[in-house]
Amino acid sequence: MAIAKGVSAALDLNTYNLAFLMLGMLLHWRPRSFLRAVSDSVPSTAGVLVQFPFYAGIVGMITGSAITKILADFFVSISTHDTLSVIVGVYSAILGLFIPSGGGKWVVEAPYVLAAANDHQVHLGWIVQVYNIAEALPNLVNPFWMLPILGVLRVRARELMGYSVLQLLIHTPIVLILCYVLAKTFAYVPPVIPP
Repeated sequence: MAIAKGVSAALDLNTYNLAFLMLGMLLHWRPRSFLRAVSDSVPSTAGVLVQFPFYAGIVGMITGSAITKILADFFVSISTHDTLSVIVGVYSAILGLFIPSGGGKWVVEAPYVLAAANDHQVHLGWIVQVYNIAEALPNLVNPFWMLPILGVLRVRARELMGYSVLQLLIHTPIVLILCYVLAKTFAYVPPVIPP
């Protein structure tokens, strides 16, 4: 009975993605052949379809290691009450380039980001908003939002990327300055721990 529960618990979307990715690579025997076949079958979205399962692996490595405690201590050591918002914003934006999943990232990162906010007595709601705002910046260069447009217009992501990179360069300093300035408008409210 316990074995059946263990097997059914392992059969989730990530397991299926990994199985189909590995099966495809084994059937093509060479990575170049596999990538060429994916590009021929779905030319507009081939890069995204192949790379996103690897992002899930990165998240798994972060959650399965002791890095959470190390990162919480690191955030506290490099920041102050005034600079934590900007540091969390920069961190969220940089990590968003490598793991473009706001909700999935937040589940992993919330414990140490909020621990640092508590230590520096920064408004917790504001830190969550800073994280979300800055996490949206890399979406300008990660083409998730482009997928429907690419298919309908029959263009490739590289044809739109110049416009979105320009937007990233313009908006990043504005967002980080606003994170710093607006952080001063919120008073710290300690979290309520239920009895």
